[in-house]
Amino acid sequence: MTISNLHYITTTAQAAELACRGGVRWVQLRVKNLPAAEWRQRALDVQTVCRHHGATFIINDNPKLALEIGADGVHLGKQDMAPTEARALLGPQFIIGGTANTFADIEELVAAGVDYIGLGPFRFTTTKEKLSPILGLDGYAEIMAQYRAAGFTTPVVGIGGVELADIAALVAAGLHGVAVSGAIGGAGSPTEAARLFVKELSGTQSIASL
Repeated sequence: MTISNLHYITTTAQAAELACRGGVRWVQLRVKNLPAAEWRQRALDVQTVCRHHGATFIINDNPKLALEIGADGVHLGKQDMAPTEARALLGPQFIIGGTANTFADIEELVAAGVDYIGLGPFRFTTTKEKLSPILGLDGYAEIMAQYRAAGFTTPVVGIGGVELADIAALVAAGLHGVAVSGAIGGAGSPTEAARLFVKELSGTQSIASL
């Protein structure tokens, strides 16, 4: 499977639609503390948007809901269901991502067979409760050096307060791509912001492949 280098994290179908119009092709629905019926309906609404645009649809924290509605995959935080348990529930065709803050976390996730890893936070962000220690560019560089030395190939995306201007340095540090929320959803024009992220990542990936 192909893991996108731009993951857009949102809470609504409306925001997903605006981002997808700008070229986003990977959407993660992240909601907390919603009644089951409301969570399910919101997931179905975002899934409809993703299918219309040919985007991959990931549900945060809820493997059972992902299985029920036929989402493309799940993203699991450090306090969520274990990736091996989720794989047993979902089977091989579902995408499973996991959250990491340290190289030890990455080792565990690679051993568990996840399809991609969200490593962060890059900097402070208000979109996530119980924030892990901030990594910054130096933290990414150190962890990714260990990652390469270990011979790992699981795609790693940077997350947590990532802005457009950060992309070149993050890709240069060895990251596969980035996951963003506010930098697109909170922009004056989310669709245009999405276009700029897609363009910037396309340029840096081309350079990285030379």
